[in-house]
Amino acid sequence: MAAGGAPPPNPTPLSVQSARESRWFGQGYADITKLREVAAKHERIGTTFQRRQARVLTRIEKLRHHSTLLREKAETTRARIPEIQQEIAQNDRAIQVVTERTRGILTTSDATDLTYRTQKLKQKIADLQDKAQRYEHRAAIKTQKAAELMVRANQFLERARMESQEAFAYRERADRLQAATDNVMTATSPGPAGIGSAPDNRRQA
Repeated sequence: MAAGGAPPPNPTPLSVQSARESRWFGQGYADITKLREVAAKHERIGTTFQRRQARVLTRIEKLRHHSTLLREKAETTRARIPEIQQEIAQNDRAIQVVTERTRGILTTSDATDLTYRTQKLKQKIADLQDKAQRYEHRAAIKTQKAAELMVRANQFLERARMESQEAFAYRERADRLQAATDNVMTATSPGPAGIGSAPDNRRQA
């Protein structure tokens, strides 16, 4: 007791009903928080898969672009062959003229020079064909790699969709529980006269 004063009033203890309501509301909000936490986790995982898919798609487009460039190089390389073939045909006719002039008895330097030049041109055609074939082979490898990556991109997309659906489901559960808890809290809040109206179907602790 304080000197010269009245003893301090004892705090009013909570009623059993109030304690039950407080515990029930606390558990409800804990469940809501947990559901929203799980929803956020699924959203984060879904975003991770979306980012992976975007990166894979970027690699696919890069591979397709390089593959197109290689095929264009192969076409450009092969486009040089017809002109060389025409030059070979001209040399063959020139060799035939020289051979007919000497009746095939004497091989002149003109004939051997033309034969040598023709063989060099044939070698050039073979080199160009090989070069074009190597371009196409590299393009085919990149195309195959792009197809394999597309499978991975589709897998990432499917995982992202699944995680998004899970996050949506958990958010809906949290929203429904939030609405139910708020409705019960409104129903049990004191009225104008300070009298609470707890629902009769409250689960007993």
